[in-house]
Amino acid sequence: MSGAHVPRETALANTPSEGTGEGFGSDFDTPIARAARAAMSARGRAGETWPRPERCRVMSVANQKGGVGKTTTTVNLAVALAMHGNRVLVVDLDPQGNASTALGMERMQDARSIYHCLVEDEELRELAQPVPEVPNLWCVPATIDLAGAEIELVSLVARESRLKRAFSAYDSRDLDYILIDCPPSLGLLTVNAMVACEEVLIPIQCEYYALEGVGQLLRNIELVKSHLNPELVISTVLLTMYDGRTRLASQVAEEVRGHFGDLVLKTMIPRSVRVSEAPSYGQSVMTYDPASTGAMAYMDAARELAFRAQSLVENR
Repeated sequence: MSGAHVPRETALANTPSEGTGEGFGSDFDTPIARAARAAMSARGRAGETWPRPERCRVMSVANQKGGVGKTTTTVNLAVALAMHGNRVLVVDLDPQGNASTALGMERMQDARSIYHCLVEDEELRELAQPVPEVPNLWCVPATIDLAGAEIELVSLVARESRLKRAFSAYDSRDLDYILIDCPPSLGLLTVNAMVACEEVLIPIQCEYYALEGVGQLLRNIELVKSHLNPELVISTVLLTMYDGRTRLASQVAEEVRGHFGDLVLKTMIPRSVRVSEAPSYGQSVMTYDPASTGAMAYMDAARELAFRAQSLVENR
């Protein structure tokens, strides 16, 4: 990210003014940005300024159950936040590397990745790459090398804290969010993410067995909190793959809200063909089809997340 650092005041000056339909400075005067503003106009929020956290929020997007929308959530929240003036870094900790693909990262066999940070102590700053066509957004990609990292980490000193050490050496004062896309497991990679972050965001799909496995995730979070990271909290739960035509989806949503209460975002992410299609084009749905229902839902979820930041800081 050399040369990419801009003072917080300068970045804030590039956010839209309240009540205007203008973009985010000249960098955002692109077809993608215009389409995104059109989507916000449909929500009646064109030109709205989103708050920026007082300090960088480090969040792990975790759920060991596969197919619940972890990567999709990470990518689209990151793009939406970046489109509204927040400076965001995505760390792809999943060996499948789907977040890297969705953000347009080239994943060549000899490419440097988060693996080289965890195992070879390479600086995070040297690995972060700007995301094409989305100002304010960077990604530390994953490659297939990461698949063997769990085994290699076992013999290393402070194996659970490798990512935290990398974050400590990285000056995050010019970032507003670091979003970590966790693998669908509760192994050393996920533990590293939870030790390195302060908040956990749990995506839960509105389907049968939605809460299956979440109990084990909650137990692991408590173990990490007790022994490795006392600052860790579950700050956000996001309902995904909601199908309003089925009674089951409504029942699942009600059950999740009953269990997690105010941690659940009001916004629910609907099932969307556009959301599924976007990664095959190396894009998020926010850039692939900004006016689609999926993009609008993620835009609303990101907005809710940004506005919740203030109350989270006040309650700590």
